[in-house]
Amino acid sequence: MPLKAYLDKALVEAGCDEAGRGCLAGPVFAAAVILPKDFHHPALNDSKQVKESDRYMLREVIEKEAIAYAVGEVDNNEIDKINILNASFLAMHKAIDQLKTKPDSLLIDGNRFKVYKGIPHSCIVKGDAKFASIAAASVLAKTYRDDLMKKLHDQYSHYGWSDNKGYGTALHREAIEKHGVTEYHRRSFQLVHWDLFQEQK
Repeated sequence: MPLKAYLDKALVEAGCDEAGRGCLAGPVFAAAVILPKDFHHPALNDSKQVKESDRYMLREVIEKEAIAYAVGEVDNNEIDKINILNASFLAMHKAIDQLKTKPDSLLIDGNRFKVYKGIPHSCIVKGDAKFASIAAASVLAKTYRDDLMKKLHDQYSHYGWSDNKGYGTALHREAIEKHGVTEYHRRSFQLVHWDLFQEQK
């Protein structure tokens, strides 16, 4: 099914999505994107459904053709303080703050959001597979976060961040057990295997 270009044609809509919510390390990123109402690209979809090379190709297209776009991030220390859900909302707010065009409405991927400066919003479950602006935001958030995790990999290569981007793969969890945590790990998350810490019943 092709992505929808808008929810309300009469409004300037910004699609918003985040990346890195479930990771064990690194910040959560979010993006906000306002696309022209006639924008279409056959490869655009939820970033998780797009291969990596296409995501970077799409990022160039989105940044060239968007009316406005911006990316925000919240680091792991702030995530530990306010929790990942609130950090995801904050990252979206930071992205919206930077938009050069003020939107009339926000299209939010997911089922929850904190009101942003009185701008009406619509929460859309799996919105990144339904609306072009949300899909575009997912591509930007994902690629900018991936770029950072690849850079951090050079500093801490044994965690495999160039491949797992901070998600809890077996290699990543085993490296935490062996080497401990870094300043980029989310201490409020379950960083090693649950079964090592569960009480015997």
